[in-house]
Amino acid sequence: MVVLSQPALDLEKYSLLRSTGKPAASAADIPEIDLSDPNAKSHVVKACEEFGFFKLVNHRVPVELMTKLEDESLCFFKLSQSEKDKARPPDPLGYGSKNIGSNGDKGWIEYLLLNANPLPLFSQQSDSFLSAAAEYVTAVKKLSGEVVELITEGLKIEPKNAISRLINDEKADCYFRVNHYPPCPEMQAVSGRNMIGFGEHTDPQIISLLRSNNSTGLQICRRDGVWVSVPPDTTAFFVNVGDALQVMTNGRFKSVKHKVVADSSKERVSMIYFGGPPLSEKIRPLSQVLAEGEESLYKEFTWWEYKTAAFKTRLADYRLGAFEKSQKSTF
Repeated sequence: MVVLSQPALDLEKYSLLRSTGKPAASAADIPEIDLSDPNAKSHVVKACEEFGFFKLVNHRVPVELMTKLEDESLCFFKLSQSEKDKARPPDPLGYGSKNIGSNGDKGWIEYLLLNANPLPLFSQQSDSFLSAAAEYVTAVKKLSGEVVELITEGLKIEPKNAISRLINDEKADCYFRVNHYPPCPEMQAVSGRNMIGFGEHTDPQIISLLRSNNSTGLQICRRDGVWVSVPPDTTAFFVNVGDALQVMTNGRFKSVKHKVVADSSKERVSMIYFGGPPLSEKIRPLSQVLAEGEESLYKEFTWWEYKTAAFKTRLADYRLGAFEKSQKSTF
């Protein structure tokens, strides 16, 4: 495993998070929404407004699909380094480790990042993984559309597919990512600190659906700046509002800042589906979201323009700033 193959941890190469001393928020603060609840649409809207994040249960995606893909993912990450490197292409897709993006962000992580529309075939050794991923992504893509349609219904936006059509489009820019955070035993020697697995950031797309194994590490930032640890649930999905949805709701929803910290003894596997629009799609606040006389907070831009600008930033940067009407555009 590429991260653990090092004889010792060089702390200068990784981001470290000192304990802030702030009281931890209760896990009960995180909204839990039952997809079968007749009032789910109003609960989803409230959760997106207050947190930009919620836990989704009774979603009808078979648990067997989740565990099968988790098992296949672990089989891939346990391959020799030379075998994993066969899935390391010259672009951002495929296998990667330690480096997150090309702008200097690092983490205690290795991952697979794949185009989800459609999934690629990048190595014969990973056929069983890709078969499981294709089945899983098909189910989660459908679920993401259902969640987004609950949002449009809750906001009284018509037609019902005003947003879901974008992530269901044949040219939708959707991605699927599997993150593997190996145990970090060296953490025990660094008192009062946690090793960053994936640094603080927001997701740029419309919506993200995450499922993880039975391991802690995910944290979200509340509106008051307090970080909340998210208890694991292997049968649930965790839904993030993305930057694009923040713009579409004119800031009514906020894309949630989140991060992952490594564990000293347990490995974490998370599987994330990112629902994005076609590259040519113009992103702007939806007219039915704007109250009478309310002005757009954002300049109109295409998804390609935003995605290109986002790739030039660091993880923790506020990427939407350059697209706010109060700021000078840089694209």
